[in-house]
Amino acid sequence: MTLNEELTPATSNRVPRSLAIRTREAGSDGFVAPVAQVDNGDEVRYGDKSGTYTKGVLQSRIGVVDPAAYQSFKAALASGDPGDFEKIVLGGPRTLNGPQAGLAFFLDSLDGSQQGVPPAPALASEAYATELVELYWASLLRDVPFARYGSNPIAKRAAAELSSLPAYAGPRDAHGAVTPDLLFRGGFAGETSGPYLSQFLLHDTTLGQLPIVQKYVTNKAHEDFMTDPEEFQEVQNGISTGRSLTPVQPPLFLHDGRGLAAYTHDDSLYQEYLIASLVLGTLDVPLNPGNPYAHSKTQNGFGTFGLPDVVATLAAVAGEAIRGVWYQKWWSHLRHRPESGGAIVYLQKTGQGGTIEGHVSDTVLNSRAVQASFEANDSYLLSQAFPEGSPTHPAYPTGHGTVAGACITALKFFFDGTAAIEDPLVPTDNGKGTAAFKPPAPPAGGKPGSLTVNGELHKLAHNISFGHGIHAGIHWRSDTDTSIQLGEAIALSYLQDHAHGYNERFSIPITKLDGSTVSITNP
Repeated sequence: MTLNEELTPATSNRVPRSLAIRTREAGSDGFVAPVAQVDNGDEVRYGDKSGTYTKGVLQSRIGVVDPAAYQSFKAALASGDPGDFEKIVLGGPRTLNGPQAGLAFFLDSLDGSQQGVPPAPALASEAYATELVELYWASLLRDVPFARYGSNPIAKRAAAELSSLPAYAGPRDAHGAVTPDLLFRGGFAGETSGPYLSQFLLHDTTLGQLPIVQKYVTNKAHEDFMTDPEEFQEVQNGISTGRSLTPVQPPLFLHDGRGLAAYTHDDSLYQEYLIASLVLGTLDVPLNPGNPYAHSKTQNGFGTFGLPDVVATLAAVAGEAIRGVWYQKWWSHLRHRPESGGAIVYLQKTGQGGTIEGHVSDTVLNSRAVQASFEANDSYLLSQAFPEGSPTHPAYPTGHGTVAGACITALKFFFDGTAAIEDPLVPTDNGKGTAAFKPPAPPAGGKPGSLTVNGELHKLAHNISFGHGIHAGIHWRSDTDTSIQLGEAIALSYLQDHAHGYNERFSIPITKLDGSTVSITNP
């Protein structure tokens, strides 16, 4: 008798059982109808394509793409033929950032065509203008420590102007005001509590025997880019300007917008969540109560529900997320980057609008943010944290945000999101160290609020995506808000498909971004 025969039924018929699970999951996913993909209408609305992503494609002048080059670009997107992508007429040597990833098929979750996001704010809308106002203020606050926003005059002016704009989508206080402390925060549960930075970006941890102290190389303060029209046009055509970043040593704890931008400029896109998984272990955060090993007296998780499974799942959902968001970027929305919005402001403010005249609301054209930026930079263009500006792919949604939403959802699957974070930290103003966070006194009769795992995961997602977006000047607020939700949906699909591959029986609750609860179950 063989060992396998002795262990039946545990090891019997594994090949047909595996086939049955794969077939069932693929069949279940296959009956989900594709989502209607609706863009904001700007591509059709503006014949000069000034409201559409065209960076890297040959530009005829500031803010306007060469028509023939644009047609070569659209022909490739329409056919999907790899050969047609090689025929796109570019403006310089910088290449487009992997559009064909959006056409990759999904084998581990719903297909990209089965997920959707709402249309991005249209160019002429108040929402668009308000987001651009926020970006101009963020560009002026890159080098101000988050802890000093409350006393900084620029932050106060930014908060006052954003408070006055009905279309502002960020969080407000109980009186409906945007306070300096609320600037550039997200609005999911727990994000307005405690320090600006998530605890998962501040605590030390280890990767095996490798100590990890979360200090990062930042870039030289007050060194911004693309405020000169000639420099701007070279960048839009994919031509190097010869300028480069100036790294600053020694590494520092993250403490301002420039530091967050620098971190996300060169990250591996899901590394923040890998580190967060290690911090969760270092802080001894309990397992999700639905985890089959949460109360086991004889076993612990390892290849399933243990650290190897956690880190593998993070990598897997990150891969699905990046392919899913690339489908949305290239084949659904083609939203242009904030630097292009700044170009429209520049053209209209300098009387060079031409066909672009009237494309954006006076809300941004006459804003205090634009005027303050002009006074600081002698330019109406939106300053950028990187010499190359944005990457050469469309803005909406954002890759960093979609990966964030997917990865924090995976972490919620493994860990108890309601657990409190003990001994929270805050970075010092100069980033050289950390200190204990002392929460403000609660209102009379109230209790001090605690920071929770889920709240700090929500905060982490926005910190990273806004670091790569609002603080760097390369993404809109709505890019991030929408993408985190897209990433959550992708991860939930992945987790439920994979749940039936586990031998353990479980029902694991996950609190979603909207506050509702969903369970991942087997069977």
